[in-house]
Amino acid sequence: MIRIGIIGMGFMGKAHLDNYRQLERAGLAVKVAAICDADPAKLRGEGSGGNLAAGGSVGDLSAYPAYESVADMLAKEELDAVDITLPTYLHKDVTIQCLQAGLHVLCEKPMAMDVAECEAMIRAASAADRSLMIGQCLRFWPAYVELKRLVDAKALGEVTYASFCRGGGTPSWGPWVLDKDKGGGAILDMHVHDADVVHWLFGKPEAVSAVGLNRIAGSGYDIVSTHYRYAEPRIVHAQVDWTRNGDYGFEMGFQVTFERGNVQFAGGKLRVNPDGAPGYEAALAPGEGYYYELRYFVEQLLAGAPIEEAAPESTKETIRIVRAEIASADRRGEWVAVR
Repeated sequence: MIRIGIIGMGFMGKAHLDNYRQLERAGLAVKVAAICDADPAKLRGEGSGGNLAAGGSVGDLSAYPAYESVADMLAKEELDAVDITLPTYLHKDVTIQCLQAGLHVLCEKPMAMDVAECEAMIRAASAADRSLMIGQCLRFWPAYVELKRLVDAKALGEVTYASFCRGGGTPSWGPWVLDKDKGGGAILDMHVHDADVVHWLFGKPEAVSAVGLNRIAGSGYDIVSTHYRYAEPRIVHAQVDWTRNGDYGFEMGFQVTFERGNVQFAGGKLRVNPDGAPGYEAALAPGEGYYYELRYFVEQLLAGAPIEEAAPESTKETIRIVRAEIASADRRGEWVAVR
């Protein structure tokens, strides 16, 4: 049995709790043993939502031992692991605190604010001989998993063009997320998903060219468009915009062209169009990536197996890519080497 403490009971903390409940009902040997948040209201299940419906079923949290201090929870509860869903600027310190307490850690994306913080987390995991996984959930999202399969299998040949996008309303679930020094803006908080997919699919690019706009004072880049340069003859692009307010809602998707076909993910459906053959809608596993991500984390711990997917050494390089994008945007699109 893996006993987990969730640290941070905002939108994502409640989403993770809901998915752990699903895993427990499915028979996996996992139990949320405690919850922690500095805000007593969030420990009562209050607080604003996020940009997806995940976690909407979580209401009453009174069944869980609740703590306003991480140190208190670690001292009083017998845990095997923690799931950290705190603001980005707290990821490094709380991850290291929990690793040094002898616990395995799942830390939400983005891994940290910069590469140096990521490296400190990796060193702490190695010194403690504990597992550290980063919640880059698109590596487990069914449509992106199928795209990864098509890319790796070269079923339609090599990729010649790939474009990824996501956007929605300006976040309102915490003042930290709109603080450049605490959340990093849309480029680090939201766009990091697609930057991670680009890295996961194609490896680290040679260089990036990004242009960005600051529409919200102090928040960092709120609209960003990035091109990634590879040695291979392909065009790779990603964009983000979290100023789509009003009734827009939230959207994520991609379009990828191969030598012998193309695929499109829009409206939750993945369309595959081989050249010279009828197109079809791909059959995808049900549900969202959060469930498969948390299941993988728990199953690896139960098996005593290493974390190989969304491992910190890999997600650190995604942060390196995003920091290069920020440097490029600061220089109005100048190509910046990723190193």
